[in-house]
Amino acid sequence: MGGRSDQGDVLAFLLISLAYLWLPASSKRAPKLPPCPQSCSCTRDTAFCIDSKAVPRNLPPEVISLPAGEPPELMSRPSLCSLLNSNKFTLIGDDAFTGLSHLQYLYVLGFHCSSDQCSIVNPPLRRDLRGNAFICDCKIKWLVEWMERTNATVPAIFCSSPVRYQGQKIWDPALKDFSCITTDFVVHQVLPFQSVSAESFVYSSDLYIALAQPSASICTILKWDYVERKLQDFDRIPAHSAVYCKPIVVQSQLYVVVAQLFGGSYIYHWDTNMDKFIKIQDMDSRKIRKPNDIEAFQIDSDWYFIIADSSKAGSTSLYRWNQNGFYSHQALHPWHRDTDVEYVENEGKPRLIISSSSQAPVIYQWSRAQKQFVQQGEVAEVMDVQMVKHFKFKKDNYLCLSRYIGDSKVVKWEGQHFTELQTLPSRGSMVMQPFLVSQRQYMALGSDFSFTHVYLWDEEKQKFVKFQELSVQAPRAFHYIPLEDMDLLLSPSFKSSTLVYRHVVVDLSL
Repeated sequence: MGGRSDQGDVLAFLLISLAYLWLPASSKRAPKLPPCPQSCSCTRDTAFCIDSKAVPRNLPPEVISLPAGEPPELMSRPSLCSLLNSNKFTLIGDDAFTGLSHLQYLYVLGFHCSSDQCSIVNPPLRRDLRGNAFICDCKIKWLVEWMERTNATVPAIFCSSPVRYQGQKIWDPALKDFSCITTDFVVHQVLPFQSVSAESFVYSSDLYIALAQPSASICTILKWDYVERKLQDFDRIPAHSAVYCKPIVVQSQLYVVVAQLFGGSYIYHWDTNMDKFIKIQDMDSRKIRKPNDIEAFQIDSDWYFIIADSSKAGSTSLYRWNQNGFYSHQALHPWHRDTDVEYVENEGKPRLIISSSSQAPVIYQWSRAQKQFVQQGEVAEVMDVQMVKHFKFKKDNYLCLSRYIGDSKVVKWEGQHFTELQTLPSRGSMVMQPFLVSQRQYMALGSDFSFTHVYLWDEEKQKFVKFQELSVQAPRAFHYIPLEDMDLLLSPSFKSSTLVYRHVVVDLSL
């Protein structure tokens, strides 16, 4: 009996041991899994989190589907194949999804990334951006460009604005229509003196600027320093109450016509032997009593300059170069108190347009037979024009007419006459200067009572639209200077420092 009992005990032990071995693996005690975060609902391979601002750190590594707030924390989850986001995150860093070799589906809602914040490099991916309100402007240009070159599958997404693109797919507008390039004028240099005119010229391959300073009784000549990239002092010409200093380079010789309100006007020559300006000629003080503007030009290889005279007894006078100097050639428009003169050449016909405080601007056309200007007509019924300046955009010719009292005008040449295009409020304006910078047609309208307004030509609307304000006190001229590596705009001021602005181009899509 005892032996049988021992044998039974041994058999029972073996049966119990074998039964334990035959138990399924699931009945064995498994390692303790990390608890599911309170903000999430978890299964073995999926976690669904609401209002989570970051990836929970205590999720099992086997999770393959996850909503996320901060993609950089996903790099430790290479098995992830589905990523959903309904949080308004603002940053996806460069290569944020690198290492997620199984990621196949990305859903993003509340998308607020800009081009310098979002860069996604990944294996073939389905990216889902539906439900986002996209403003189709230059800030999403980078996204459209990325979609064109990526191998990801992206469901159709649509523009919510602007109105002209509303309802269109974001890749429907042409990239050039996103208008990502803008420009700006920023102060480049402050010249600590007042001035009323500015003229640039090239002499012996160097760039110079001539500025009239009536309060200092000088014409200041500045030289551009290509190393320092600014204007430096070069020389001064004595000029009592100077209103204009006009440089003219003829046959490699430099001359400066100095127009003065008092004491007569003169012509100076740069003497290369003495390295200084020498006065070589007096102007006829009986004709040039109150000069206001000087223009220089060539007709049939001959050099001329013309001085607009604003006195009652004087007359606007044309001078012609011969081998010894400039001499009186023709008197124009006497006793009309002329304020400005502009030389225009279109269709092979040289013309002068002279503005006056006593009548509408008049047009003179060059007669090659008489070798003189002959009056042709008037610009428009616009009185008290302080300055007349022309510009050409593509094939069309225009004039800007500035007025101190009343509205300034933009008029267009129609072949035989000018027609009015635009009226601009300009109380206190002494200068209205158009200038072209890299295919952008600007116009600066100065005032003695408010900021200077810079306008940009809208080709579609055929008019100028406001672009920028410049803080210039009592400007008397605007002079554009193109350089190899920058574009400058000089702004002489009658009451403050002369400012040098730099034209900069800004790409908003970067």
